[in-house]
Amino acid sequence: MDSTRKFQKPSDEELRKKLTPEQYRVTQHEATERPFTNEYNDNHRAGIYVDVVSGEPLFSSLDKFDAHCGWPSFTKPLDEKGVTRKVDYKLGVPRTEVRSAQADSHLGHVFDDGPGPTGLRYCMNSAAMRFVPVEKLEEEGYGEWLKLFGEDGKN
Repeated sequence: MDSTRKFQKPSDEELRKKLTPEQYRVTQHEATERPFTNEYNDNHRAGIYVDVVSGEPLFSSLDKFDAHCGWPSFTKPLDEKGVTRKVDYKLGVPRTEVRSAQADSHLGHVFDDGPGPTGLRYCMNSAAMRFVPVEKLEEEGYGEWLKLFGEDGKN
């Protein structure tokens, strides 16, 4: 995969125009959307999830699972270089916050109570991501990820 591709974070003024108020609060001010009412918790289509701010590829539907927590959950990112982690004490206990590597968008948190093979649960905010269905990967500039889904894009 092309991890050298650069994704730019727009200016704050552009972000305020481009994003919904909730997307802005989540990605720029570490807010958390309500569980079970977000766009991608129940999404079962094949494709990838990208940073709503910059378009950086983040997660694949192939690594998504139902954690019964109310937010889309993944076992791993598409590319470890695409996310960063930092300790967050906002709830009084340490949690590991997950951010996009290039735009520094707040995405959610990672926990060690997930299924195999990683044992991790990347619990993400739908508001921080945009879903790109497999049939649109090439058209939207993410064709390098098609091979994850098999030759016909259907895996």
